[in-house]
Amino acid sequence: MAKREYDPQRTLATAGFDVMRKSTRRHRFLQMMDKIMPWQELIDIVKPFYPNNEGPGRPAKPLIWMLKLYFLQIWYALSDSLTEELMHDSHAVQQFLGLDLGKDAPPDETTICRFRQLLEDHGLGPKILELVNRHLAKYGVGVHRGTIVDATVIEAPTSTKNQSKSRDPEMGSTKKGNQWHFGAKVHVGVDSRTKVIHSLVVTPANVHDSQVLPELLHGGETRVLGDKAFAGQKRAIREGAPRARDYTERKGSRHRPLSEREKQKNRWKARFRSRVEHVFGVMKHVFGWRKVRFKGIYKNLQYAYAVAACVNIYLHRHVLFRRIQAIKAT
Repeated sequence: MAKREYDPQRTLATAGFDVMRKSTRRHRFLQMMDKIMPWQELIDIVKPFYPNNEGPGRPAKPLIWMLKLYFLQIWYALSDSLTEELMHDSHAVQQFLGLDLGKDAPPDETTICRFRQLLEDHGLGPKILELVNRHLAKYGVGVHRGTIVDATVIEAPTSTKNQSKSRDPEMGSTKKGNQWHFGAKVHVGVDSRTKVIHSLVVTPANVHDSQVLPELLHGGETRVLGDKAFAGQKRAIREGAPRARDYTERKGSRHRPLSEREKQKNRWKARFRSRVEHVFGVMKHVFGWRKVRFKGIYKNLQYAYAVAACVNIYLHRHVLFRRIQAIKAT
């Protein structure tokens, strides 16, 4: 075993005496994210709006800490208070931040909350997604000519046991099968080849999927895929992407049921369209975003952009890691 040398600039809290510590899944994941996320570019986006310590008041925490904590909350579905606790409990998180509890005072939950509000106030969510997609394209994971459109419901609290005695007025209700859902609907445009989310809209759940279709297209498509909710939307597709062909699934009716050939075509289209479910699977089951985090559409929209950026990185993390390491090795 290689001998560890003591670094005099480190305190006993991080001096490396824990030689028997096991590398955990969280530790390995955060190490990978630390290497593949475009941290410096993210800093450049937020820095113009971040306090610069030139004036009275409490000194601002390092911007890189706040950015990493913001994404940590998305990856592990953490509240502000749990994020603060995890900084003190987890060696992996401390190493990810570059935090030395022997000399550094970590941010508290109020500071974490205010940083998120700063991103919301300046509408930085779309810029974060755009930056991450440029970062992926730089390493060969880009957006091509096919787009899959779909939507998923993020539940909101239905209880009226609160100060206003009412549910969130900006949310809506929708029925899927025989079950009603109350909350917001996240509409996405996903590349059919790489599964990269390039467009996103958040609406109340009662807004029909097809109503935001043109906003989910980047304009350069040659084909658009979608489920039966997007049937009969050729004009909307032409509005968003003039050269795109309509590959959405056909929908039958009581007086005109689908023929066997149309059913066969729908099954063929579903094989490709179903790739969007991988995106929703990461969003809802890996990152745990099944319920809205905030009241109102705007706050959840800004959060959704950051979640989409994280989904794009997560789905291609291994390819991204290998290509970045290969470039560094040359």
